[in-house]
Amino acid sequence: MMRRVAVLVSLVFVAGCGNNTPPAATPVAEAGRDRSATPELLDSLWAQVQQAVERRKWDQVTTLVGQFNLEVPPGDARATRARLYMGEAYLGKKEYLQAAREFRRVSDENPADSLAAEGLLRVGDSYMGLWRRPELDPTYGQAALATYQELLSRYPDSDAAKQGQLRIADLNDRFAYKQLKAAQYYLRNKAYDSAILYLKDIAATYPRAKVTPEALVLLIRAYRALNYQEDVQETCEYLRKYHPDRVDGQKTCAGVSAPADSAAPAPLTPPPPPPS
Repeated sequence: MMRRVAVLVSLVFVAGCGNNTPPAATPVAEAGRDRSATPELLDSLWAQVQQAVERRKWDQVTTLVGQFNLEVPPGDARATRARLYMGEAYLGKKEYLQAAREFRRVSDENPADSLAAEGLLRVGDSYMGLWRRPELDPTYGQAALATYQELLSRYPDSDAAKQGQLRIADLNDRFAYKQLKAAQYYLRNKAYDSAILYLKDIAATYPRAKVTPEALVLLIRAYRALNYQEDVQETCEYLRKYHPDRVDGQKTCAGVSAPADSAAPAPLTPPPPPPS
């Protein structure tokens, strides 16, 4: 009898619970469906992105662009500029390598986009940000130079390419300055042959660099220290021809005549014409 009562109680309990059965869980795929942003919401988010960029609120930019990228539909023209803004935000926060990666994606993922050239320019700028002092390891400076040269090759007629040419001139000034410091070190230690190698390389590789006239003057002094009179004459001739306004050059070469063989080739490569 007691067992029959227990069974009846159990049946009643189960039946009562059946009236409060919880709803079935919504599958994950169902939950994430149809949640794309409306055009109005996307426009509002984009306006916030642009406002943050204008105010240089870089942390806000990275957050807002991240949200925008999650919502933007394929083919939206703003997606490429959003990637560019993300690079600018990292550059503004001095996170140069991450900035370079974002800018590189602008160029490589959308090579036909009007922003692709600017993205490549900013890749180079990011690498330049990592080489602030010319006397240090020039690895990032060389990476910047290679990037600007790539820009000139891929987008030669773009406004970004014109800016890239100016960046290359600046980099060449830095490379030449680094070479000059090394040459001065050897000159102080009277290692004239080593100094001459650096100084000749400056004149040949960076003929339009700001420090090149100074390098030529030091080169003449190094030749004189070793009594290389013919080299002194040739270098003075080069200095007079391509840097006639250099006062210390005029003093250094005072009384030095032209080489006896006027048909001999110039010892250094003439500087190229300035970019148009």
